[in-house]
Amino acid sequence: MSNNPHALIQSFVDMINNHDVSTMEEHTAPGHIDHNPGVADGIEANRAFWTQVFTAFPDLKAVLHDVIAEGNRVAARLEYSATHQGTFLGIPATGRPVNFQSIDIWRVADGLLAEHWDQLNMDDLFRQLGATPAAAAQA
Repeated sequence: MSNNPHALIQSFVDMINNHDVSTMEEHTAPGHIDHNPGVADGIEANRAFWTQVFTAFPDLKAVLHDVIAEGNRVAARLEYSATHQGTFLGIPATGRPVNFQSIDIWRVADGLLAEHWDQLNMDDLFRQLGATPAAAAQA
């Protein structure tokens, strides 16, 4: 991958929009560290996480709104839309449409995404799914 942070994040977004976890090595480092409690460290854990997301939301699409880069950090604002068609965080398929945003920050090393932090409004996502965060946590 080039050292162009916009191209690196676009590669990540392309993986999401194509639902193609086979391209993970093009943007994610093998020793990837994820600070999202729902995603374990490592590229295989990242691949497994996205596979679960694509199963629950087979029509998931992401729109990249902003990319800001400084030093070895890249931040992006993404918007996701999908239909809940499979179990997600213990919540059975509802058939409901969802739309949510994330703010993500990555540390880049050797041209790959090496470490990740994100902020999601999970309460809003659970509301759209007709579930409460407490019920999802118990599932």
